[in-house]
Amino acid sequence: MRGDNTNDLGEAMTQYEKAMRPEDLTRLFVERSNAGDAAGVAALYEEDAVMAYPPGSQTVGRQAIRELWEKVLAGRPRFTPEEPLPTLISGDLALTSTPPKDGAGARAQVVRRQPDGSWLRVLDQPEFVTPPAAGA
Repeated sequence: MRGDNTNDLGEAMTQYEKAMRPEDLTRLFVERSNAGDAAGVAALYEEDAVMAYPPGSQTVGRQAIRELWEKVLAGRPRFTPEEPLPTLISGDLALTSTPPKDGAGARAQVVRRQPDGSWLRVLDQPEFVTPPAAGA
């Protein structure tokens, strides 16, 4: 069954604008999230990507990321673009980041250039939260 869902998402990915620069991923995330398009958000991630969300846990794989965003976007949150920090690129890997307007400290993603020249997220840390002190 997972294969069927993955194939559906793979077919859907061909319909989406591709991120041809690492910085495009943030813009596409905001556009797709605000449109309530969980499949479009998931299409910004590699098949085995890891997202550090919800806080304190991880969501692994494009299908699980899609399912997570279906739940998040059901509440119709509104995202605003955040000014990116300079992107660090080394070969086919890049580190993108933004200082969030919500005071979460930082957002950071490791992205990888795909064979067609587009970029997808591999690792996503959407917010850095200071863990509570031990014993607190």
